[in-house]
This record gives sequence, C-alpha cells and structure tokens, in this order.
Amino acid sequence: MRAIERWVEIPLQTFLAESAARVTLLMTSSGQVVAQHGFTRSLDIMSAAALGAGILASTAELARVMGAQQIDAVVHQGGAVGVYLAGFETPRGRWLGLVVFGRETSLGLVQVFFARLVSDLAHAAPAEEPPRQVLAEDFEDELNASLRTLFGR
Repeated sequence: MRAIERWVEIPLQTFLAESAARVTLLMTSSGQVVAQHGFTRSLDIMSAAALGAGILASTAELARVMGAQQIDAVVHQGGAVGVYLAGFETPRGRWLGLVVFGRETSLGLVQVFFARLVSDLAHAAPAEEPPRQVLAEDFEDELNASLRTLFGR
C-alpha cells in the first residue's frame, strides 16, 4: 500500500483487511491520487484515477441533465470481479474511492466497510494542515463545463 497522505494509511489498511479488496484507489474528485493498494504500475494508477474521476463526473452530469439526485456510487459486476466507485466528502474536500473485489467478498460487505473507511478518514484527517492544491483551482469547473458541452447543456 502507498499513501501520499500518512494519516490515510491506518484507515486504508483496516479497510483492506476487512473488505478483502484486491485493488483500492483513493483520489480527489479531480483524479489526484491520495493512496493506492494493488496496482503494480504507475501508469495503471494514473489511468484508473483519470477514468474513475471521469466516470463519476459524467454520471453526476447525467443525473443533473435528467433532473435526478446526484449519484454518488457506481457498481460494475462481472463473473470474476466487481468494481465499486464512490464519491464522498472528507475534511479535505470531495474524494473518490475505487475498489476492485473478487468472489471472496461481496458488494454488500465492500459497501459496509467502505462506509467505515469514510468515517475513519473523517476522524483521522489532521485539522491544522490545509489541503494541497496540485491542479489548477478551476480544473473541476472546466471539466464540468466540458461535460455540459458534450451532453448539450
């Protein structure tokens, strides 16, 4: 497991032990990686982060276009693996979690332990240090504007 933010390590280790997740990625809503487990190549990490952020951003835009409530989680289940992608609020802003799990666990267990991870992260976040800004301040606004243009709004 690798974590850029040290305070994320213990909550993530607990989640991994309880959920039996094969791969986990925590990132900001713009796709900046905060922590990961299970990836072997940095290119895979960056691709997954960009795709995960894009999927949740486009899902949120589809919900807005349809007049539905915001959709905070997406699930894909195949024969061998499932993918759980969810957005959540932290004291450091909106984050996303991407979890790949196999037959040794279930979606329900992943969701229960992910909810606990979100709570543990909220309690573990240091209050005194402001969040680091790596991308442009308006990156997410620009991404959403592009999605609105793409979907005709």
